[in-house]
Amino acid sequence: MAQQADTGSSSGPLGVLEWIGTHFIGLFTASGKQFVSLVTGILPTLIVLLTAMYAITTMIGEQRVTRAVRWSARWWITRYTIMPILAVLMLTNPMAYSFGRFLPERHKPAFYDSAVSFVHPVTTFFPYANAGELFVWLGVANGVTQLGMSTVPLALRYFLVGIVVIFIRGVVTERITAFMIKRTGRAEVFADFDRQFEAAKAGAK
Repeated sequence: MAQQADTGSSSGPLGVLEWIGTHFIGLFTASGKQFVSLVTGILPTLIVLLTAMYAITTMIGEQRVTRAVRWSARWWITRYTIMPILAVLMLTNPMAYSFGRFLPERHKPAFYDSAVSFVHPVTTFFPYANAGELFVWLGVANGVTQLGMSTVPLALRYFLVGIVVIFIRGVVTERITAFMIKRTGRAEVFADFDRQFEAAKAGAK
């Protein structure tokens, strides 16, 4: 009885309800504190970065950006490095995958694989591009932060390794796609897709 008086809690079913009520409110209290930390921390950075990128795109011009993307789609070495980077930076996740419209059907799976693999490394310096999954980078950098060290060297390595990985994945997936097209006897189907793509590209010009 003395212990119950000291804690101010009830026993039995009422005590269970009090515990549930306390922790139920506590969950939202903790969520509110986390939200406030985001508002005073990463959110202003995300908004400023996103606004800056939109401003740069507007100043450069949508047509120039489109031409740059089409140019990068021509060669495999730029198709799986520059193109996915531009896509993720300009359109963010998940709209970045729509840049696949500038590619023939046989290259779209590889581009998607390349672009989707870059949505986490990009958050090191451009967190707005995939803000919903920023926790991945923050989790990687948490140990460095707790040691009181700068995360910039780690961020740079994470970003550069990401570019290497998306290039490898793009090339490998393109080869696998070509192999599967040939193995399943759909070479003529994709050849027809290629002709349609070239005709549409010529019409756009």
